[in-house]
Amino acid sequence: MAQERIGRKRLVVGAHYGTRDFIVQRATAVIMAVYTLVLVLYAVLVPSLNFDSWRAFFAFTVGALPVGQLLATLAFLSLAWHAWVGVRDIWMDYAHSDGLRLFLQVLTILWLVAAVVFFGQILWSL
Repeated sequence: MAQERIGRKRLVVGAHYGTRDFIVQRATAVIMAVYTLVLVLYAVLVPSLNFDSWRAFFAFTVGALPVGQLLATLAFLSLAWHAWVGVRDIWMDYAHSDGLRLFLQVLTILWLVAAVVFFGQILWSL
């Protein structure tokens, strides 16, 4: 009979492995869904959608707090994290070579970081 590995020598697979990723996927999906609902409501309720109305939406402030920019940033960071977990799982499932998997994961990280930097550069220059 095989011994169970308990404590510091436990196996890294089994129950609760991936629970954090599951929770992150669901939490980021909720944030993106709520933000999408806000965008749709804004698009429906604003009579004319033009550059100035979208700029006003993203530059919305409460006191000195840039709420529009903070919410958009939260939504975009959620999108990036959601994409990372999903694409990383795809690479782990279908890229069987360790070198290829590492290469694809590094490319994914670089692409997501570049997208976040580009987003921040655009949004926070309003």
